[in-house]
Amino acid sequence: MLDARYSIRSHVGGKLRASDTGEAVTLAGWVHRRRDHGGLIFVDLRDREGLVQCVFDPDASAAAFALAERVRPEWVVKLAGTVRMRPEGTVNANLPTGSIEVLVTSAEVLNTSETPPFEVDAAIETDEALRLKYRYVDIRRPEVLAALTLRDRVTQRFRKELEHRGFLEVETPILTKSTPEGARDFIVPSRLSPGRFYALPQSPQLFKQLLMVGGLERYYQIARCFRDEDLRADRQPEFTQVDIEMSFVRDEDVLSMMEDVMHQVVKEAGIDLHTPLPRLTYMEVMDRFGSDRPDTRFGIELSDLSEAFAASGFQVFAGALASGGVVKGINAKGAGAWSRGRIDALNQLAIDSGAKGLAWIAFTPDGEVRSPIAKFLSEPEMAALRSALDVAPGDLVLMVADAPAVANEVLGTVRLRVADELELPREGHSALWVTDFPMFNYDAEEGRWSANHHPFTRPWDDHLTMIESDPGAVLSYSYDLVMDGLEIGGGTLRIHDAALQRRVLAAMGLDPADTEVQFGFLLEALSLGAPPHGGIALGLDRLVMLLAGKHSIRDVIAFPKTSSGVDPLTGAPDVVAGRQLRDVHLKHD
Repeated sequence: MLDARYSIRSHVGGKLRASDTGEAVTLAGWVHRRRDHGGLIFVDLRDREGLVQCVFDPDASAAAFALAERVRPEWVVKLAGTVRMRPEGTVNANLPTGSIEVLVTSAEVLNTSETPPFEVDAAIETDEALRLKYRYVDIRRPEVLAALTLRDRVTQRFRKELEHRGFLEVETPILTKSTPEGARDFIVPSRLSPGRFYALPQSPQLFKQLLMVGGLERYYQIARCFRDEDLRADRQPEFTQVDIEMSFVRDEDVLSMMEDVMHQVVKEAGIDLHTPLPRLTYMEVMDRFGSDRPDTRFGIELSDLSEAFAASGFQVFAGALASGGVVKGINAKGAGAWSRGRIDALNQLAIDSGAKGLAWIAFTPDGEVRSPIAKFLSEPEMAALRSALDVAPGDLVLMVADAPAVANEVLGTVRLRVADELELPREGHSALWVTDFPMFNYDAEEGRWSANHHPFTRPWDDHLTMIESDPGAVLSYSYDLVMDGLEIGGGTLRIHDAALQRRVLAAMGLDPADTEVQFGFLLEALSLGAPPHGGIALGLDRLVMLLAGKHSIRDVIAFPKTSSGVDPLTGAPDVVAGRQLRDVHLKHD
């Protein structure tokens, strides 16, 4: 909490309480609100800790009263006076300082203010672009200040808990080498090396591995990271990671350590995280929820209906099953009376997500069946469907017949939309681990295999023989920490053998020459006594967003960018002078 030491004030106004009655105090802050009651003027003085009511009485100080007659909201003032109890009947129970007030005996204006672009009040709805343009005014609003305060507490708790467990905080370079890590790099031209560029780090991944080779054994960093990618509510071009790495560990060691740390960290938001957390494999969450970051605070799990329709005469189902696909479905309980228009919107969502279409059967509350496909299904099939999905009158069954991966992903997307439209409660917080991700994904557009997490992930020991022969079947020592349907952390055990690292990079299509150019320094390090190691990186912005009950990470970042990557406050990105371009050997088109 803020204290009054090393400042022009003797006390922090927002921290005054009844126990301070009779104290002579000097306060400083902003005029939040001014009320003229004729013989008395009341000013709510605001500082970082909150509001305190200050009373100006001409009998106590005519000069202070005269000054109070002209102050306006957001003026910066210094006030001196005495703390007293509020008169009976005027106590404000909604304010921590609501039982007391300060009778002002002297006052000084430290600075005036133009009329602010919006009122500094939590209840005011203001356009976000305007708020970001005047972010320094927006930060004065209690809800923004509270979010930044929570972010500080969470960050400091991470530091405390990791230090307690023997981790050293080490900074890694911001200007580094461009390496393929899944997103576009921000690049910085070098003045001293014409035609060459630095890259801003997408993560400290390689450097933290090198620290393990260096014998540091336990490292962490509150790291700034940069990715040149399209933005959304939980993504910014620059963001903050709690970056962690450990030597001589199994995946179980990393998960157990992280659970213990998280249990303590989330207490800063008044949340009790029950540990050990559930652990589900990647295959299990995709099969049950259609997502590798499932929100488990509501039901609507996916069910495999392939057995129910194994002998179906309905060509869509029969064709999918004959080609090795599946029929999967969900039960939108209570949606059986939805209009055809609402169901058609879900069908379009399924098509946009990669399906050929969405099969549906509505069981109306009065017991009727509405569906364009019901006539193609036998009574035993309908009975099996009802049993598999626990169908009752008033339910809506939604099905996809396709390759397993497509069916899972599409129904996972539809599941979330249905939950939104049914307004299913998502109360509290639900955290879990997702483990054992595939090592590789096939990139059809590039015509090659790419790393699921990153190229430095360690494959399962008993899958090493399949790296060249069957890359798609290789699983890895990998894990994501998921909370409330968002990935808030991800990590892996790392490859610590140079020969294995070369094999993995080769499986991704990198030829030996490119491998040496891009990763030669890492491979050399791995050949000089690299210990087994692994770690995790947590998205600090996303975590604080969830703990603060916000819906965008912009709400927990002091100076965020808009969804188009623009900073309305400074005008960045902006053009630079021709001289600056010439200095780094660039020119305009």
